[in-house]
Amino acid sequence: MATTSLDPTQTLEPQAAPYADLFAKIQEFTVAKQAMAAGIYPFFTPMSGNEGTEAIYKGKRLIMCGSNNYLGLTTHPKVRAAAIAAIHEYGTSCTGSRFLNGNLEMHLELERQLADWVGKEAALVFSTGMQVNLGTISALVGHNDYVVLDKDDHASIVDGAILSTGKIRRFRHNDPGDLEHTLAGLAPERGKLVVVDGLYSMEGDIAPLPEIIAACKKYNARLMVDDAHAMGVLAGGRGTAAMHGVTDQVDLIMSTFSKSFASLGGFVAGDADVMHYVQHHARSFLFSASIPASNAAAAMAALQVMREEPELVERLDRNATKMRRELRNLGFDIGNSCTPVVPIIIGDDMRTVMAWWQLIDAGVYVNVVLAPATPPGRQLLRTSYMATHTDEQLDRALEAFAKVGKTLGVI
Repeated sequence: MATTSLDPTQTLEPQAAPYADLFAKIQEFTVAKQAMAAGIYPFFTPMSGNEGTEAIYKGKRLIMCGSNNYLGLTTHPKVRAAAIAAIHEYGTSCTGSRFLNGNLEMHLELERQLADWVGKEAALVFSTGMQVNLGTISALVGHNDYVVLDKDDHASIVDGAILSTGKIRRFRHNDPGDLEHTLAGLAPERGKLVVVDGLYSMEGDIAPLPEIIAACKKYNARLMVDDAHAMGVLAGGRGTAAMHGVTDQVDLIMSTFSKSFASLGGFVAGDADVMHYVQHHARSFLFSASIPASNAAAAMAALQVMREEPELVERLDRNATKMRRELRNLGFDIGNSCTPVVPIIIGDDMRTVMAWWQLIDAGVYVNVVLAPATPPGRQLLRTSYMATHTDEQLDRALEAFAKVGKTLGVI
């Protein structure tokens, strides 16, 4: 029998696998570069001008039908003047968190006015709307609690739930029956926070708050409503809960300043003791620099305009109603929209992107929404309208929509 001699220097230990490179995934992410190379990339579009209802892209003036500037207040003289005056008085930044050195009396006054506007005891102003949801949800939901989300909730809500140490559950979009079924399956001794959008930002539909509230009451769940797109739009500008007449039955109402308030920042409103707790536990509040005085002043001026010029909300509703009616008449699928957010559902990645490019060529700017931001088969152009759009601008936009829709076989 043959024998095998072993080299005494040879090791029999298994060889270690090479260390993984964190950046390996970067080389695999090619889809955006491929779209850029093909000249069809529709995101991070650089504007050289944005004047409310019109924008300038590559030297071409476009009708802006993709902004969240619902009341057109970014160009309102009172809002601009308030921001400029605040810069002259306070400078350009607070250079610190509100927890330490960045807390202005103006922030407190803005909170008082916002709480009064939405019908709550108190409000708390954060540096962005995203940070409102990250901080509020993660502060309130602990590891023994549940956070229950509508499946179409905004990414900031989802991320706030992930940052919490609680257990996440989802229910079918705008389906109070499925919400009740979900709540029924949760441990009764654990706290529960249900979070929904008031006005959904992709397809423009509205949460059925009375039915959602009924389910929450049955299982002793608290309710938070994200009114980022509803504030300034519904119920004379006071939001979804006010539209349904259920403000006193919604525990928390949040919104952002980057839409109807024509600024940057956000707030949450509710009972004073809840705001006190969030103020001392929300990490995105405690560890972020406060909004500059110019942003606070702009938001406060925008709120004053909403109070003094209610016709702006009426004009917004008129414009939105016109566009929903005419787009349907042209044969477009606009889903269940009943608000100024009006999707044009195309259902195919390439045709959606081509429609976007052809609309730019025709003088209209909209937004492309593809998976995973929307479910497969629901790829769409997100259009949205302002109180300050003129009939002439809207008619020109409709001509462009008709032309592009026919060219691509969408209508």
